Amino acid sequence: MKIITVLALALASLAADAVAADRTPLQQQLEADLRHYLASRRTIEHISALSLSVSFPGDSADIQATAGTVEFAGGAAVTPANLYQIGSNTKAFTAVTLLQLEAEGKLSLQDTLGKWLPQYPLWHGVTLTRLLNMTSGIPTYDSLPAMQKAYAAEPHKDFSPGELIGYVYPGTAGAPAATSGWSYSNTNYVLAELIIEKVTGHSYAEELRQRFFARPQLHLSDAFYESHQYPAAVIDRMVSGYFFSNTPDNAGLAALYGKDMRDLSVSWARGAGAAVSTPTDLTHWVRALYHGGVLMPRQQKELESLVSLRTGKPIADIVAGDSRGFGLGVGRDMLPSLGKFWFYEGETLGYRMIYVWFPKSDVIIAVGINSQPNAADNHGQQLVQAIYRTLQRAGKL
Repeated sequence: MKIITVLALALASLAADAVAADRTPLQQQLEADLRHYLASRRTIEHISALSLSVSFPGDSADIQATAGTVEFAGGAAVTPANLYQIGSNTKAFTAVTLLQLEAEGKLSLQDTLGKWLPQYPLWHGVTLTRLLNMTSGIPTYDSLPAMQKAYAAEPHKDFSPGELIGYVYPGTAGAPAATSGWSYSNTNYVLAELIIEKVTGHSYAEELRQRFFARPQLHLSDAFYESHQYPAAVIDRMVSGYFFSNTPDNAGLAALYGKDMRDLSVSWARGAGAAVSTPTDLTHWVRALYHGGVLMPRQQKELESLVSLRTGKPIADIVAGDSRGFGLGVGRDMLPSLGKFWFYEGETLGYRMIYVWFPKSDVIIAVGINSQPNAADNHGQQLVQAIYRTLQRAGKL
């Protein structure tokens, strides 16, 4: 470890100690959970920054906690105002936009791609619902070596939706076979982005701004979306994010291994995963998402209608033996230590953002982590469980 890194960590620790007197005992314990995770996982996951927000029912303000520095080599201490790429948490914004358009009478989720995107005739019978719940059979473009190599070669390029979709459209050289059952696909949500633009006549970014980010009652002033590159004002608030996943399925991205991804193009993710936020704003979004703040009752029911990840078939709810379900851009899971919960872990090439909502207690946890490591090295779930145990001991769950 470099001397400058040791010094930066020491200064960050001193700064945390200096303000500890202003923290409640619960905040101090949550910060200790983050510091413990950072100390044990820093090198393995190549992380330097952790941010946590916990939202309780009826409270006007979240509890916030942070640990570490904005860069792996040091830099300023992380604050609750720092931004993270939220990855596939973006999908809920995409799904809700389509659901709102349905409530407005402008489309139906039973509409097919053939109605809205006739330029893809081989997928003409796929409904919008099947796009959103990942049962479309359309493969994901981002797992293909050709697409990965193209992005790694030009990481500042603006990849259009058509380019991304073209990697997997049947008949294209190297296009993979259709999937079956439940199969996670970012292509689905890039197609959904195009449908939103076709129906509204506006850009996807403008729709998100008008419907969500510019609505004061949603408290999303620290959430942003760009389809390509973020402006300096946003990038300056982001922690650095590191790509450290060198598994065979990421072989095409080898040129980016070990790099800071903060200021590169997010056009590879678009409506499937390109938004950024603070953990606090994500908890605001999650509370609105599940409490009817953005959807009418019928569409709320559609959002939470599940298919089994095991079979791809509709299920009333998750149960032991079939314990993982997917709605429209939202996930449902259960663990012995946590019970049943709604969640999402969004990842980009350098960031992870996890939220968990516990309906029974109506508590929301959101955590930002500044790396994408190999899947086997990702212990974010254990961090969430440690936070849960702290909240339990404090009588908050």
